[in-house]
This record gives sequence, C-alpha cells and structure tokens, in this order.
Amino acid sequence: MTGKPRAQFRLRIRRGDDIALGPGKVDLLEAIARTGSITAAARALRMSYRRAWLLVDTMNRSFTKPVVEAESGGRRGGGTRLTATGADAVRRYRRIEQRASRAGATEMRALLKLVRR
Repeated sequence: MTGKPRAQFRLRIRRGDDIALGPGKVDLLEAIARTGSITAAARALRMSYRRAWLLVDTMNRSFTKPVVEAESGGRRGGGTRLTATGADAVRRYRRIEQRASRAGATEMRALLKLVRR
C-alpha cells in the first residue's frame, strides 16, 4: 500500500445488530435525493439494486419514520424520494462529520505524521 496517508471520520449509528446509518448509507441517501431513484442511485454508487434496496429497507426499519419513500405518478410512473426524516438524517450526519473533523484536526495531523508515507 502506497500513497499519502489521510484521516477519515466514520460515524456509524447502530440499532441492535443493524447499522441504522453510516457513511455508505448516507452516500446512498444523497444519491437517491439527486437521482430520484434507488436504481439510478445504486448505479451511480456502483452497487446492485438489491444491495441498495436492502440498505434502504434497513434504514426505514431503524428510524422512527421512513427515510425513503416511493413516489407515484409523473411521466415515468414515479420514483423514490427522501422524506423529511431522511433529509434531516443526512444533514445532521454531515454536520457531525464536519464538526468532528474540525475538533480533531490537530490530533489527526499529529497522528498522520506517525504513519509511513
């Protein structure tokens, strides 16, 4: 393994054995918000539709309200959208990441100096 070392904050929220929310799931929610489709979001993230659907299902079961829901109608017969809960979860998750990175920046730089380049 070569390359410049980098630090990355990876928050996961667990509900029992399930990961209710984590970096990959937030990426998926953002892709669904952009594309309006689980299929297109999965394609954009290079994952199977089944995997994306299972991640969405886990999130919907883990939160008090669904984070993603189907939309009906439209020219193509509908799609998928983030609910207010889903949008709020993404916004809060990204805010936590930013704050943690800022709070730990000095220690992360010091730790990275200890890693072989």
